[in-house]
Amino acid sequence: MPTPPRPTGTEKALAATGRAVDDRFGGAGFGRKAMRKAFPDHWSFLLGEIALYSFAIVLITGVYLTLFFKPSMSETVYNGSYVPLRGVRMSEAYASTLHISFDVRGGLLMRQIHHWSTLIFLGAIVVHMLRNFFTGAFRKPRELNWVIGVILFMLVMLNGLFGYSLPDDLLSGTGIRILEGVIEAIPLVGSYLLMFVFGGEFPGTEIIPRLYVTHILLIPGILLALIPLHGVVLTWRQTHTQFPGKGSTNTTVQGGPFFPVFIAKTTAFFLWVFAITALMATFFQINPIWLFGPYDPGAISAGSQPDWYMGFLEGSLRIMPSWEINAWGHTLPMSVLIPALAIPGLLFVGLAVYPWLERWVTGDHQIHHLLDRPRDVPARTGIGMAGVVAYGSLWLAGANDIIAKTFDIPLFWTTWFFRFAFLLGPIAAFSITYRICLGLQRRDRALLEHGLETGIIRRSTTGKYTEIEQKLSDEDLAAITDPRPPAALPIGRPEGDGVVSPEARGRLSRVRIALNRRFRSDLAPVPTREPEEGAPGLRRTLKEHEKR
Repeated sequence: MPTPPRPTGTEKALAATGRAVDDRFGGAGFGRKAMRKAFPDHWSFLLGEIALYSFAIVLITGVYLTLFFKPSMSETVYNGSYVPLRGVRMSEAYASTLHISFDVRGGLLMRQIHHWSTLIFLGAIVVHMLRNFFTGAFRKPRELNWVIGVILFMLVMLNGLFGYSLPDDLLSGTGIRILEGVIEAIPLVGSYLLMFVFGGEFPGTEIIPRLYVTHILLIPGILLALIPLHGVVLTWRQTHTQFPGKGSTNTTVQGGPFFPVFIAKTTAFFLWVFAITALMATFFQINPIWLFGPYDPGAISAGSQPDWYMGFLEGSLRIMPSWEINAWGHTLPMSVLIPALAIPGLLFVGLAVYPWLERWVTGDHQIHHLLDRPRDVPARTGIGMAGVVAYGSLWLAGANDIIAKTFDIPLFWTTWFFRFAFLLGPIAAFSITYRICLGLQRRDRALLEHGLETGIIRRSTTGKYTEIEQKLSDEDLAAITDPRPPAALPIGRPEGDGVVSPEARGRLSRVRIALNRRFRSDLAPVPTREPEEGAPGLRRTLKEHEKR
Protein backbone atom coordinates (compact mmCIF):
# COMPACT_ATOMS: atom_id res chain seq x y z
CA MET A 1 0.00 0.00 0.00
CA PRO A 2 1.55 3.35 -1.03
CA THR A 3 2.50 5.77 1.68
CA PRO A 4 0.22 8.88 1.70
CA PRO A 5 2.04 12.09 0.80
CA ARG A 6 3.13 14.32 3.61
CA PRO A 7 1.17 17.58 4.00
CA THR A 8 2.90 20.62 2.61
CA GLY A 9 3.71 23.72 4.58
CA THR A 10 0.67 25.53 3.16
CA GLU A 11 -1.64 22.67 4.10
CA LYS A 12 -0.23 22.61 7.62
CA ALA A 13 -0.71 26.36 7.97
CA LEU A 14 -4.32 26.17 6.76
CA ALA A 15 -5.08 23.26 9.09
CA ALA A 16 -3.53 25.09 12.04
CA THR A 17 -5.51 28.23 11.21
CA GLY A 18 -8.73 26.23 11.00
CA ARG A 19 -8.10 24.59 14.36
CA ALA A 20 -7.30 27.93 15.96
CA VAL A 21 -10.49 29.54 14.65
CA ASP A 22 -12.59 26.55 15.68
CA ASP A 23 -11.07 26.50 19.18
CA ARG A 24 -12.00 30.14 19.70
CA PHE A 25 -15.30 30.49 17.82
CA GLY A 26 -16.54 26.93 17.42
CA GLY A 27 -17.46 27.29 13.76
CA ALA A 28 -16.43 23.89 12.43
CA GLY A 29 -19.75 22.20 13.17
CA PHE A 30 -21.76 25.04 11.73
CA GLY A 31 -19.49 25.20 8.69
CA ARG A 32 -19.90 21.50 7.93
CA LYS A 33 -23.67 21.76 8.31
CA ALA A 34 -23.79 24.92 6.18
CA MET A 35 -21.84 23.34 3.36
CA ARG A 36 -24.32 20.46 3.21
CA LYS A 37 -27.51 22.55 3.51
CA ALA A 38 -29.89 21.78 0.64
CA PHE A 39 -31.30 24.61 -1.48
CA PRO A 40 -34.39 23.90 -3.63
CA ASP A 41 -34.05 24.73 -7.30
CA HIS A 42 -36.97 27.05 -8.09
CA TRP A 43 -36.88 30.37 -9.93
CA SER A 44 -38.83 32.27 -7.24
CA PHE A 45 -36.00 31.79 -4.73
CA LEU A 46 -33.83 34.02 -6.92
CA LEU A 47 -35.85 37.10 -5.89
CA GLY A 48 -34.16 37.34 -2.51
CA GLU A 49 -30.77 36.88 -4.16
CA ILE A 50 -31.48 39.77 -6.56
CA ALA A 51 -32.19 41.98 -3.55
CA LEU A 52 -29.01 40.87 -1.78
CA TYR A 53 -26.78 41.40 -4.80
CA SER A 54 -28.34 44.77 -5.60
CA PHE A 55 -27.60 45.83 -2.03
CA ALA A 56 -23.96 44.82 -2.51
CA ILE A 57 -23.80 46.89 -5.71
CA VAL A 58 -25.40 49.85 -3.93
CA LEU A 59 -22.73 49.68 -1.21
CA ILE A 60 -19.81 49.39 -3.62
CA THR A 61 -20.93 52.27 -5.85
CA GLY A 62 -21.97 54.33 -2.84
CA VAL A 63 -18.47 54.13 -1.37
CA TYR A 64 -17.07 55.40 -4.67
CA LEU A 65 -19.52 58.33 -4.79
CA THR A 66 -18.74 59.42 -1.23
CA LEU A 67 -15.15 60.14 -2.28
CA PHE A 68 -16.33 63.04 -4.46
CA PHE A 69 -19.66 64.22 -3.05
CA LYS A 70 -19.72 67.29 -0.76
CA PRO A 71 -22.75 67.21 1.59
CA SER A 72 -22.88 70.97 2.08
CA MET A 73 -25.55 73.57 1.42
CA SER A 74 -23.02 76.40 1.35
CA GLU A 75 -23.43 78.44 -1.82
CA THR A 76 -20.87 78.45 -4.59
CA VAL A 77 -20.70 79.57 -8.21
CA TYR A 78 -20.49 76.69 -10.66
CA ASN A 79 -17.58 76.82 -13.10
CA GLY A 80 -17.40 73.21 -14.27
CA SER A 81 -17.69 71.41 -17.57
CA TYR A 82 -21.45 71.73 -18.02
CA VAL A 83 -21.68 75.01 -19.93
CA PRO A 84 -25.44 75.80 -19.50
CA LEU A 85 -25.01 76.10 -15.71
CA ARG A 86 -21.74 78.01 -15.61
CA GLY A 87 -21.96 81.11 -13.44
CA VAL A 88 -25.09 79.88 -11.63
CA ARG A 89 -25.15 80.06 -7.83
CA MET A 90 -25.89 76.68 -6.27
CA SER A 91 -25.13 74.57 -3.23
CA GLU A 92 -21.88 72.65 -3.02
CA ALA A 93 -23.93 69.45 -2.91
CA TYR A 94 -25.40 70.17 -6.34
CA ALA A 95 -22.07 71.40 -7.73
CA SER A 96 -20.26 68.27 -6.53
CA THR A 97 -22.96 66.08 -8.13
CA LEU A 98 -22.38 67.89 -11.43
CA HIS A 99 -18.66 67.39 -10.91
CA ILE A 100 -19.18 63.65 -10.44
CA SER A 101 -21.38 63.50 -13.55
CA PHE A 102 -19.12 65.42 -15.95
CA ASP A 103 -15.58 65.63 -14.58
CA VAL A 104 -14.92 62.43 -12.58
CA ARG A 105 -13.83 59.48 -14.72
CA GLY A 106 -16.67 56.97 -14.63
CA GLY A 107 -18.62 59.18 -12.25
CA LEU A 108 -21.85 59.35 -14.25
CA LEU A 109 -21.80 55.60 -14.81
CA MET A 110 -21.34 55.03 -11.07
CA ARG A 111 -24.19 57.42 -10.28
CA GLN A 112 -26.50 55.62 -12.65
CA ILE A 113 -25.47 52.13 -11.45
CA HIS A 114 -26.08 53.31 -7.89
CA HIS A 115 -29.51 54.65 -8.77
CA TRP A 116 -30.62 51.71 -10.91
CA SER A 117 -29.42 49.14 -8.37
CA THR A 118 -31.43 50.95 -5.66
CA LEU A 119 -34.57 50.72 -7.78
CA ILE A 120 -33.90 47.04 -8.52
CA PHE A 121 -33.17 46.44 -4.82
CA LEU A 122 -36.55 47.82 -3.78
CA GLY A 123 -38.36 46.08 -6.62
CA ALA A 124 -36.83 42.73 -5.66
CA ILE A 125 -37.82 43.26 -2.02
CA VAL A 126 -41.45 43.96 -3.00
CA VAL A 127 -41.74 40.96 -5.34
CA HIS A 128 -39.94 38.75 -2.81
CA MET A 129 -42.42 39.78 -0.09
CA LEU A 130 -45.35 39.13 -2.43
CA ARG A 131 -44.01 35.67 -3.17
CA ASN A 132 -43.66 34.97 0.55
CA PHE A 133 -47.16 36.26 1.24
CA PHE A 134 -48.99 34.36 -1.48
CA THR A 135 -47.21 31.09 -0.65
CA GLY A 136 -47.59 31.40 3.13
CA ALA A 137 -43.83 31.52 3.78
CA PHE A 138 -44.44 33.91 6.69
CA ARG A 139 -46.01 31.22 8.90
CA LYS A 140 -44.42 29.51 11.88
CA PRO A 141 -41.44 29.36 12.34
CA ARG A 142 -40.64 32.32 10.05
CA GLU A 143 -42.68 35.14 11.60
CA LEU A 144 -39.53 36.97 12.76
CA ASN A 145 -37.99 36.70 9.30
CA TRP A 146 -41.16 38.20 7.81
CA VAL A 147 -41.11 41.13 10.25
CA ILE A 148 -37.43 41.77 9.49
CA GLY A 149 -38.30 41.80 5.78
CA VAL A 150 -41.00 44.43 6.38
CA ILE A 151 -38.53 46.55 8.37
CA LEU A 152 -35.96 46.19 5.58
CA PHE A 153 -38.50 47.34 3.01
CA MET A 154 -39.36 50.39 5.11
CA LEU A 155 -35.71 51.30 5.80
CA VAL A 156 -34.59 50.86 2.18
CA MET A 157 -37.50 52.96 0.94
CA LEU A 158 -36.65 55.70 3.44
CA ASN A 159 -32.95 55.55 2.61
CA GLY A 160 -33.73 55.71 -1.10
CA LEU A 161 -35.71 58.91 -0.47
CA PHE A 162 -32.80 60.41 1.47
CA GLY A 163 -30.25 59.49 -1.20
CA TYR A 164 -32.55 60.80 -3.92
CA SER A 165 -32.64 64.15 -2.07
CA LEU A 166 -28.87 64.59 -1.63
CA PRO A 167 -28.04 66.26 -5.00
CA ASP A 168 -30.16 69.28 -3.98
CA ASP A 169 -31.57 69.72 -7.49
CA LEU A 170 -35.01 71.13 -8.24
CA LEU A 171 -36.69 67.72 -8.46
CA SER A 172 -35.28 66.31 -5.22
CA GLY A 173 -35.88 69.64 -3.50
CA THR A 174 -39.56 69.30 -4.35
CA GLY A 175 -39.55 65.97 -2.51
CA ILE A 176 -37.92 67.59 0.53
CA ARG A 177 -40.58 70.31 0.41
CA ILE A 178 -43.27 67.59 0.63
CA LEU A 179 -41.39 66.01 3.54
CA GLU A 180 -41.34 69.39 5.26
CA GLY A 181 -45.10 69.73 4.84
CA VAL A 182 -45.74 66.27 6.25
CA ILE A 183 -43.57 66.89 9.32
CA GLU A 184 -45.19 70.25 9.98
CA ALA A 185 -48.68 68.70 9.79
CA ILE A 186 -48.03 66.41 12.78
CA PRO A 187 -50.21 67.63 15.66
CA LEU A 188 -48.60 69.35 18.64
CA VAL A 189 -44.96 68.48 17.88
CA GLY A 190 -44.85 69.17 14.12
CA SER A 191 -43.32 72.65 14.24
CA TYR A 192 -40.77 71.63 16.87
CA LEU A 193 -39.84 68.49 14.95
CA LEU A 194 -39.46 70.56 11.78
CA MET A 195 -37.00 72.91 13.46
CA PHE A 196 -35.08 69.92 14.84
CA VAL A 197 -34.84 68.11 11.49
CA PHE A 198 -34.03 71.11 9.32
CA GLY A 199 -32.03 73.04 11.92
CA GLY A 200 -34.24 76.11 11.43
CA GLU A 201 -36.72 77.35 8.87
CA PHE A 202 -37.07 75.41 5.62
CA PRO A 203 -34.86 74.79 3.74
CA GLY A 204 -32.14 75.88 6.16
CA THR A 205 -28.51 74.84 5.79
CA GLU A 206 -28.44 71.55 7.72
CA ILE A 207 -30.83 69.17 5.98
CA ILE A 208 -28.41 67.85 3.30
CA PRO A 209 -25.56 67.06 5.78
CA ARG A 210 -28.03 65.34 8.09
CA LEU A 211 -29.59 63.31 5.31
CA TYR A 212 -26.08 62.39 4.16
CA VAL A 213 -25.04 61.00 7.55
CA THR A 214 -28.29 59.07 7.81
CA HIS A 215 -27.98 57.80 4.24
CA ILE A 216 -24.41 56.51 4.37
CA LEU A 217 -23.98 55.56 8.05
CA LEU A 218 -27.10 55.07 10.15
CA ILE A 219 -29.48 53.19 7.85
CA PRO A 220 -26.77 51.19 6.00
CA GLY A 221 -25.41 50.11 9.39
CA ILE A 222 -28.85 48.82 10.40
CA LEU A 223 -29.22 47.11 7.01
CA LEU A 224 -25.82 45.45 7.37
CA ALA A 225 -27.04 43.95 10.65
CA LEU A 226 -30.55 42.95 9.51
CA ILE A 227 -29.81 41.56 6.02
CA PRO A 228 -27.39 38.83 7.20
CA LEU A 229 -29.81 38.00 10.03
CA HIS A 230 -32.70 37.80 7.56
CA GLY A 231 -30.96 36.04 4.70
CA VAL A 232 -28.28 33.92 6.34
CA VAL A 233 -28.58 33.27 10.07
CA LEU A 234 -32.32 32.57 10.31
CA THR A 235 -32.34 30.82 6.93
CA TRP A 236 -29.52 28.52 7.97
CA ARG A 237 -31.07 27.77 11.34
CA GLN A 238 -34.38 26.77 9.73
CA THR A 239 -35.36 24.21 7.13
CA HIS A 240 -35.57 25.85 3.71
CA THR A 241 -39.07 26.35 2.33
CA GLN A 242 -40.07 24.53 -0.84
CA PHE A 243 -43.09 24.00 -3.03
CA PRO A 244 -45.05 20.75 -2.76
CA GLY A 245 -44.02 18.19 -5.31
CA LYS A 246 -42.43 14.81 -5.82
CA GLY A 247 -40.03 14.08 -2.98
CA SER A 248 -40.77 17.29 -1.06
CA THR A 249 -42.25 16.94 2.40
CA ASN A 250 -42.60 19.09 5.48
CA THR A 251 -39.49 17.46 6.98
CA THR A 252 -37.20 16.91 3.98
CA VAL A 253 -35.77 19.28 1.37
CA GLN A 254 -35.05 18.36 -2.24
CA GLY A 255 -32.18 20.38 -3.71
CA GLY A 256 -28.47 20.76 -4.27
CA PRO A 257 -26.00 21.38 -1.42
CA PHE A 258 -24.75 24.87 -0.65
CA PHE A 259 -21.24 23.90 -1.72
CA PRO A 260 -20.40 23.50 -4.51
CA VAL A 261 -23.77 23.54 -6.35
CA PHE A 262 -25.51 26.57 -4.86
CA ILE A 263 -22.37 28.67 -4.45
CA ALA A 264 -21.52 28.18 -8.14
CA LYS A 265 -25.03 29.12 -9.28
CA THR A 266 -25.34 32.13 -6.99
CA THR A 267 -21.92 33.50 -8.00
CA ALA A 268 -22.90 33.35 -11.65
CA PHE A 269 -26.23 34.97 -10.79
CA PHE A 270 -24.47 37.83 -8.99
CA LEU A 271 -22.45 38.50 -12.12
CA TRP A 272 -25.65 38.50 -14.18
CA VAL A 273 -27.31 40.98 -11.81
CA PHE A 274 -24.31 43.27 -11.94
CA ALA A 275 -24.06 42.99 -15.74
CA ILE A 276 -27.73 43.84 -16.30
CA THR A 277 -27.54 46.76 -13.86
CA ALA A 278 -24.43 48.08 -15.63
CA LEU A 279 -26.09 47.74 -19.04
CA MET A 280 -29.16 49.63 -17.83
CA ALA A 281 -26.94 52.36 -16.36
CA THR A 282 -25.03 52.60 -19.64
CA PHE A 283 -27.93 52.81 -22.07
CA PHE A 284 -30.88 54.14 -20.02
CA GLN A 285 -30.48 57.60 -18.53
CA ILE A 286 -31.93 58.17 -15.07
CA ASN A 287 -32.16 61.25 -12.89
CA PRO A 288 -30.40 63.80 -15.18
CA ILE A 289 -30.06 66.42 -12.44
CA TRP A 290 -28.29 68.88 -14.79
CA LEU A 291 -31.58 69.34 -16.67
CA PHE A 292 -33.46 70.32 -13.51
CA GLY A 293 -31.11 72.98 -12.13
CA PRO A 294 -30.42 73.79 -8.48
CA TYR A 295 -33.24 73.82 -5.98
CA ASP A 296 -35.07 77.12 -5.59
CA PRO A 297 -37.81 77.29 -2.91
CA GLY A 298 -39.73 79.73 -5.10
CA ALA A 299 -39.68 77.54 -8.22
CA ILE A 300 -42.48 75.14 -9.15
CA SER A 301 -41.75 72.08 -11.27
CA ALA A 302 -44.66 70.73 -13.33
CA GLY A 303 -44.90 67.02 -14.02
CA SER A 304 -42.37 66.09 -11.34
CA GLN A 305 -42.40 62.41 -10.41
CA PRO A 306 -40.58 60.64 -7.56
CA ASP A 307 -38.89 57.27 -7.89
CA TRP A 308 -41.39 54.43 -8.26
CA TYR A 309 -41.23 53.27 -4.63
CA MET A 310 -42.57 56.65 -3.42
CA GLY A 311 -45.33 56.71 -6.03
CA PHE A 312 -48.00 55.35 -3.68
CA LEU A 313 -47.34 58.13 -1.16
CA GLU A 314 -47.43 60.75 -3.90
CA GLY A 315 -50.70 59.32 -5.22
CA SER A 316 -52.36 59.24 -1.80
CA LEU A 317 -51.51 62.92 -1.31
CA ARG A 318 -52.92 63.82 -4.73
CA ILE A 319 -56.31 62.10 -4.45
CA MET A 320 -57.02 62.93 -0.80
CA PRO A 321 -59.81 65.54 -0.43
CA SER A 322 -58.88 68.79 1.30
CA TRP A 323 -60.30 67.86 4.70
CA GLU A 324 -59.45 69.85 7.81
CA ILE A 325 -60.58 69.74 11.43
CA ASN A 326 -60.62 73.07 13.28
CA ALA A 327 -61.05 72.86 17.04
CA TRP A 328 -59.91 74.94 20.02
CA GLY A 329 -57.82 77.21 17.85
CA HIS A 330 -55.93 74.38 16.20
CA THR A 331 -56.13 72.91 12.70
CA LEU A 332 -55.66 69.26 11.87
CA PRO A 333 -54.84 68.96 8.14
CA MET A 334 -56.39 65.55 7.46
CA SER A 335 -55.53 65.98 3.78
CA VAL A 336 -51.90 65.45 4.81
CA LEU A 337 -52.11 63.29 7.92
CA ILE A 338 -54.26 60.54 6.37
CA PRO A 339 -52.34 60.02 3.10
CA ALA A 340 -48.83 60.70 4.40
CA LEU A 341 -48.98 59.05 7.83
CA ALA A 342 -52.10 56.90 8.20
CA ILE A 343 -51.85 55.02 4.88
CA PRO A 344 -48.10 54.17 5.17
CA GLY A 345 -48.66 53.26 8.82
CA LEU A 346 -51.53 50.96 7.87
CA LEU A 347 -49.41 49.40 5.11
CA PHE A 348 -46.35 48.58 7.22
CA VAL A 349 -48.13 47.73 10.46
CA GLY A 350 -50.63 45.56 8.58
CA LEU A 351 -47.83 43.69 6.83
CA ALA A 352 -45.90 43.21 10.08
CA VAL A 353 -48.79 41.79 12.12
CA TYR A 354 -50.44 39.75 9.36
CA PRO A 355 -48.81 36.40 10.34
CA TRP A 356 -50.38 36.65 13.78
CA LEU A 357 -53.73 37.85 12.41
CA GLU A 358 -53.92 34.86 10.06
CA ARG A 359 -52.88 32.50 12.85
CA TRP A 360 -55.65 33.95 15.04
CA VAL A 361 -58.20 33.35 12.28
CA THR A 362 -56.99 29.92 11.16
CA GLY A 363 -56.01 28.44 14.52
CA ASP A 364 -52.92 27.09 12.77
CA HIS A 365 -49.94 26.68 15.10
CA GLN A 366 -48.16 24.00 13.06
CA ILE A 367 -44.67 24.18 11.61
CA HIS A 368 -44.77 24.91 7.87
CA HIS A 369 -41.82 24.20 5.60
CA LEU A 370 -43.96 23.36 2.58
CA LEU A 371 -45.34 26.38 0.75
CA ASP A 372 -48.93 26.81 -0.38
CA ARG A 373 -49.87 27.21 -3.99
CA PRO A 374 -51.83 30.49 -4.13
CA ARG A 375 -54.85 28.77 -5.70
CA ASP A 376 -55.12 26.42 -2.73
CA VAL A 377 -55.82 29.26 -0.25
CA PRO A 378 -58.29 31.59 -2.03
CA ALA A 379 -58.96 33.86 0.96
CA ARG A 380 -55.29 34.74 1.49
CA THR A 381 -54.68 35.13 -2.25
CA GLY A 382 -57.70 37.41 -2.55
CA ILE A 383 -56.50 39.55 0.36
CA GLY A 384 -53.08 39.82 -1.25
CA MET A 385 -54.47 40.89 -4.62
CA ALA A 386 -56.74 43.41 -2.92
CA GLY A 387 -53.66 44.95 -1.34
CA VAL A 388 -51.81 44.92 -4.65
CA VAL A 389 -54.68 46.74 -6.40
CA ALA A 390 -54.96 49.31 -3.58
CA TYR A 391 -51.21 49.96 -3.73
CA GLY A 392 -51.25 50.04 -7.54
CA SER A 393 -54.11 52.53 -7.72
CA LEU A 394 -52.26 54.89 -5.39
CA TRP A 395 -49.08 54.37 -7.40
CA LEU A 396 -50.82 55.28 -10.66
CA ALA A 397 -52.54 58.23 -8.99
CA GLY A 398 -49.08 59.69 -8.36
CA ALA A 399 -48.93 60.33 -12.12
CA ASN A 400 -52.48 61.63 -12.56
CA ASP A 401 -51.22 64.88 -14.11
CA ILE A 402 -49.08 62.99 -16.63
CA ILE A 403 -52.03 60.72 -17.46
CA ALA A 404 -54.33 63.69 -17.90
CA LYS A 405 -51.86 65.45 -20.19
CA THR A 406 -51.02 62.33 -22.22
CA PHE A 407 -54.64 61.35 -22.89
CA ASP A 408 -55.95 64.93 -23.00
CA ILE A 409 -58.54 64.51 -20.25
CA PRO A 410 -59.36 66.82 -17.33
CA LEU A 411 -57.15 66.42 -14.29
CA PHE A 412 -60.15 66.18 -11.93
CA TRP A 413 -61.48 63.22 -13.90
CA THR A 414 -58.31 61.26 -13.15
CA THR A 415 -58.44 62.32 -9.49
CA TRP A 416 -61.99 61.07 -9.03
CA PHE A 417 -61.27 57.91 -11.01
CA PHE A 418 -58.42 56.96 -8.70
CA ARG A 419 -60.50 57.77 -5.62
CA PHE A 420 -63.11 55.24 -6.69
CA ALA A 421 -60.39 52.81 -7.84
CA PHE A 422 -58.74 52.92 -4.42
CA LEU A 423 -62.02 52.20 -2.61
CA LEU A 424 -63.74 49.78 -5.00
CA GLY A 425 -60.76 48.20 -6.79
CA PRO A 426 -59.64 46.01 -3.85
CA ILE A 427 -63.18 44.64 -3.41
CA ALA A 428 -63.38 43.71 -7.08
CA ALA A 429 -59.85 42.27 -7.00
CA PHE A 430 -60.69 40.05 -4.02
CA SER A 431 -63.84 38.68 -5.66
CA ILE A 432 -62.22 38.07 -9.06
CA THR A 433 -59.11 36.48 -7.55
CA TYR A 434 -61.22 34.25 -5.32
CA ARG A 435 -63.20 32.97 -8.31
CA ILE A 436 -60.02 32.39 -10.32
CA CYS A 437 -58.57 30.31 -7.47
CA LEU A 438 -61.73 28.20 -7.32
CA GLY A 439 -61.59 27.68 -11.07
CA LEU A 440 -57.97 26.54 -10.88
CA GLN A 441 -58.86 24.13 -8.07
CA ARG A 442 -61.62 22.61 -10.20
CA ARG A 443 -59.16 22.28 -13.05
CA ASP A 444 -56.73 20.42 -10.78
CA ARG A 445 -59.49 18.02 -9.71
CA ALA A 446 -60.44 17.43 -13.34
CA LEU A 447 -56.82 16.71 -14.24
CA LEU A 448 -56.58 14.32 -11.34
CA GLU A 449 -59.76 12.44 -12.27
CA HIS A 450 -59.52 12.46 -16.06
CA GLY A 451 -56.00 13.51 -17.06
CA LEU A 452 -54.87 16.06 -19.61
CA GLU A 453 -56.95 16.66 -22.73
CA THR A 454 -55.04 15.71 -25.87
CA GLY A 455 -57.51 16.85 -28.54
CA ILE A 456 -57.44 13.37 -30.12
CA ILE A 457 -60.93 11.97 -30.79
CA ARG A 458 -61.49 8.26 -31.40
CA ARG A 459 -64.56 6.46 -32.61
CA SER A 460 -65.36 3.06 -31.14
CA THR A 461 -66.88 0.14 -33.02
CA THR A 462 -70.26 1.10 -31.59
CA GLY A 463 -70.00 4.58 -33.11
CA LYS A 464 -69.26 6.34 -29.80
CA TYR A 465 -66.77 9.23 -29.86
CA THR A 466 -64.36 9.66 -26.96
CA GLU A 467 -61.39 11.92 -26.36
CA ILE A 468 -58.04 10.39 -25.50
CA GLU A 469 -56.77 11.75 -22.19
CA GLN A 470 -53.18 11.62 -21.05
CA LYS A 471 -52.44 10.78 -17.45
CA LEU A 472 -50.35 13.36 -15.60
CA SER A 473 -46.79 12.51 -14.75
CA ASP A 474 -45.88 11.60 -11.18
CA GLU A 475 -44.11 14.94 -10.79
CA ASP A 476 -47.20 16.91 -11.87
CA LEU A 477 -49.48 14.78 -9.71
CA ALA A 478 -47.26 15.27 -6.67
CA ALA A 479 -48.05 18.98 -6.47
CA ILE A 480 -51.73 18.06 -6.03
CA THR A 481 -51.64 14.76 -4.18
CA ASP A 482 -48.66 14.92 -1.83
CA PRO A 483 -49.61 15.38 1.85
CA ARG A 484 -48.94 18.67 3.59
CA PRO A 485 -50.12 20.43 6.76
CA PRO A 486 -53.53 22.10 6.32
CA ALA A 487 -53.56 25.88 5.96
CA ALA A 488 -56.34 26.29 8.54
CA LEU A 489 -57.96 24.26 11.30
CA PRO A 490 -61.55 24.43 12.59
CA ILE A 491 -62.06 26.57 15.69
CA GLY A 492 -64.76 25.88 18.22
CA ARG A 493 -67.13 22.99 18.64
CA PRO A 494 -70.29 22.88 16.53
CA GLU A 495 -73.50 24.17 18.05
CA GLY A 496 -75.69 21.36 19.36
CA ASP A 497 -79.32 21.34 20.53
CA GLY A 498 -79.43 25.12 20.46
CA VAL A 499 -76.51 25.41 22.89
CA VAL A 500 -73.78 27.77 21.74
CA SER A 501 -70.28 26.34 22.01
CA PRO A 502 -68.10 27.89 24.74
CA GLU A 503 -65.68 29.23 22.08
CA ALA A 504 -68.47 31.36 20.51
CA ARG A 505 -69.91 33.08 23.59
CA GLY A 506 -67.90 36.28 23.29
CA ARG A 507 -68.45 38.84 20.53
CA LEU A 508 -64.81 38.73 19.41
CA SER A 509 -64.87 34.93 19.55
CA ARG A 510 -67.92 34.83 17.28
CA VAL A 511 -66.15 37.09 14.81
CA ARG A 512 -63.11 34.81 14.92
CA ILE A 513 -65.16 31.67 14.31
CA ALA A 514 -67.02 33.33 11.41
CA LEU A 515 -63.73 34.38 9.81
CA ASN A 516 -62.31 30.92 10.38
CA ARG A 517 -65.24 29.28 8.60
CA ARG A 518 -64.96 31.73 5.73
CA PHE A 519 -61.22 31.15 5.41
CA ARG A 520 -61.63 27.34 5.43
CA SER A 521 -64.71 27.21 3.21
CA ASP A 522 -62.88 26.96 -0.12
CA LEU A 523 -59.45 25.66 0.82
CA ALA A 524 -58.20 23.12 -1.66
CA PRO A 525 -58.57 19.65 -0.11
CA VAL A 526 -55.18 18.03 0.40
CA PRO A 527 -54.46 14.53 1.70
CA THR A 528 -52.91 14.15 5.11
CA ARG A 529 -51.44 10.73 4.24
CA GLU A 530 -49.53 9.26 1.36
CA PRO A 531 -51.82 8.67 -1.67
CA GLU A 532 -51.98 5.24 -3.23
CA GLU A 533 -52.02 4.35 -6.91
CA GLY A 534 -54.47 6.62 -8.74
CA ALA A 535 -54.47 9.03 -5.77
CA PRO A 536 -57.40 7.47 -3.83
CA GLY A 537 -56.07 9.21 -0.73
CA LEU A 538 -56.91 12.55 -2.27
CA ARG A 539 -60.21 11.25 -3.62
CA ARG A 540 -61.23 10.30 -0.09
CA THR A 541 -60.26 13.77 1.03
CA LEU A 542 -62.28 15.28 -1.83
CA LYS A 543 -65.37 13.36 -0.76
CA GLU A 544 -64.92 14.51 2.82
CA HIS A 545 -64.50 18.08 1.55
CA GLU A 546 -67.72 17.86 -0.49
CA LYS A 547 -69.65 16.52 2.53
CA ARG A 548 -68.53 19.51 4.58
